[in-house]
Formats: sequence, structure tokens, C-alpha cells
Amino acid sequence: MVHQKLDISVYREANETIVVLTGEIDLHTAPRLSAAVDAALVEDPVRVVLDMRGVTFCDSRGLGTLVILARAAARSRAVLVLANLGDFLKRLLAVSGIGEHFVIREPDPEPADGPTLGLSDVEETGTDSGQTLGRPDPAQEPPR
Repeated sequence: MVHQKLDISVYREANETIVVLTGEIDLHTAPRLSAAVDAALVEDPVRVVLDMRGVTFCDSRGLGTLVILARAAARSRAVLVLANLGDFLKRLLAVSGIGEHFVIREPDPEPADGPTLGLSDVEETGTDSGQTLGRPDPAQEPPR
């Protein structure tokens, strides 16, 4: 029987520690997740964010581990945040009835493109007209 692994990356920011998870949270990988979060809590962050975008599976042991980690964070005066949940995890938390006990961070909307406007953007917004910028349109100026 082949067991999937769980890759764990930890990043520290000013007020939070982000734990990025990729793979499966189950009987075999839950102890590693617990160890990573326990180590993060030693640093006294305000929040420990579990970025679960890459989680492909979570069994009952994984759910139980998340509950235990949320309690450990609360004892450390931190908040455990579940972020970037896929549909599978959202459904699992809802069906199990424990989803309401977690702080869940929804993904940010896609950022808009940078300051460079494409031709279609210029045409839509009308910012290609000189009059929009307070300059007369040379095509409409009377000849001198």
C-alpha cells in the first residue's frame, strides 16, 4: 500500500506564521502537521494560518488533528486560521459539523492587472481621448 505524503512549508510574517500544506492529511501525516504547528506556536504568533490550497485529502484523523491544533493555538493565545479551502474541504467541514468552530479565510480575489492598460481597456474606459485628460482633441481643433 502506497501512502501519500504531506509537504509542509513554514513562512513567518509580522503577525502570523503561514504553514503551507500540499498532499494528504491522514493517520500517517497528521503527526508531522502537529509538530509543524507546535513549532510555529513556540514563536508566539498572533495567527497560525494553514494554507490548505494543496490539500487533496483529509480523513477523520486529519479533522481531529485540526481540532486539536485549534485548541493548542487558543491555549497559546493565537488563532488557527484555515485558508484557501477547496470545495472538498469545505464540504467535509460542513458535513462533519465542525466547520463553524474554525476561523476560515477566504482567498483574495484575483488582483487586477498592473497600471499598464491594454488597447481594449483604453477603448472601454475612454482614456484614449485627449479630452478626457483635459487636452483638446487635435482632430477637432480649427486650423490656424
